Amino acid sequence: MKAPSRPKAPGRSAPRSTARPAPRGRPEDTAGLPARLLAADALDRVLRGNTALEDAFANDAGLEPRDRALAFRIVATCLRRLGTLKAVIGGLLEKGAPKSAPKVETILLVGAAQILFMDVPDHAAVGLSVDLARGDRTTAGFAGLINAVLRRLTREHVERLAAIDTLAVDTPEWMRARWVRAYGAERARAICEIHAFEPALDLTVTGDPAHWATELNGEVLPTGSVRVLQAGLVRALPGYEDGAWWVQDAAAALPARLLGDIGGKSVADMCAAPGGKTAQLAAAGAKVTAVDRNGQRLVRLKENLARLKLSADVREGDAASIQAGPFDAILLDAPCSATGTLRRHPDIAWSKRPADIGTLATVQGRLLDHALDLLKPGGVLVYATCSLEPEEGEDQITRILATRKDVKRDEIRPDDVPGIAPFITPQGDVRTLPCDWVRGEPERSGLDGFFAARLRKSG
Repeated sequence: MKAPSRPKAPGRSAPRSTARPAPRGRPEDTAGLPARLLAADALDRVLRGNTALEDAFANDAGLEPRDRALAFRIVATCLRRLGTLKAVIGGLLEKGAPKSAPKVETILLVGAAQILFMDVPDHAAVGLSVDLARGDRTTAGFAGLINAVLRRLTREHVERLAAIDTLAVDTPEWMRARWVRAYGAERARAICEIHAFEPALDLTVTGDPAHWATELNGEVLPTGSVRVLQAGLVRALPGYEDGAWWVQDAAAALPARLLGDIGGKSVADMCAAPGGKTAQLAAAGAKVTAVDRNGQRLVRLKENLARLKLSADVREGDAASIQAGPFDAILLDAPCSATGTLRRHPDIAWSKRPADIGTLATVQGRLLDHALDLLKPGGVLVYATCSLEPEEGEDQITRILATRKDVKRDEIRPDDVPGIAPFITPQGDVRTLPCDWVRGEPERSGLDGFFAARLRKSG
């Protein structure tokens, strides 16, 4: 991961070149082209193939890590600012994007994102976009159009951006309306604002957080996670090969800690992949059973555990029906809409639909009921989702407490986890929002939106 970069601000951006791109064929013209090729391919797979962002980079074999990182940043920027980019491009195309060549719009999005929001020279953004078009038979005939549109954008970027309500267009209206109802207009606006910025890298460490914050030039957050701004390639960072830490958002690190002292206890991680919470449970001394229905994701979980020198009983299966236990404690981080993670996964804003919330809530209810059946009398269960939608969080707990008499809420207290007090709700649950933890500039601020509740079974 490269250092986060802020969108180019009007009045502060570099001088804008109006020169035509240099003739093709010179070495400097092809430098950086592989990254743009990958970016355009990945963005097309996300927007038109409904592929998840993390799965869209399958065609990067042999690409330099630096080029892959740049391609990922380009695509993530396109998705974070998709509404703005489409509005700007639409205003520059009198007849709209050609329907016969949908990749033309993709190339324009890639070029415009670099011009407006990334530290890329204008001539490189324009020239490489033209090269992209010329290299594909479906877009070659539109290379001149792409050149003209992007060159015009380099001249008119200030007025074009000023004419757009970016907070309105960069978040789907149905999501924004939901957040206004749940959290009020001011906090909903703050959520939308923070989504425009690339997040920092959060780590959970097995040793002294202060040591690793110094070693990695980061800072220790109030809850003990280490936040790193200028990380570079994650695998190359000190401590990675030694298994001293793993990547995990500060909010995602909270649910496992709410189980309390689990040393020597049997604990189930019911939807375990990719394994950050499993690692937390194992590092705390629990006898962990990790369950997930996705075999490929379990491969990654096992690789992470091996690197961290931790162990767990890993089982592939549906957590809603698997027979195991009974367990002293259970962590159920249920599959959800993941609307609390849009900063890290901006594709979710454009892939989810309102109907998905109800469908997922039904799945979560079934998982929660079955997980409680696998819990020993007197045992504790933490239910969590990385969703901002009440149906996937607070409403699930209200339902389960109303329908099961063998369960009660075990209210979360400020002394359960250092620094957690600001996130405890009046009901005794935990709710974090992406706009929480304002720590100076936006790149240093925020965390994933999470909900967590602790339940105890009658004994």
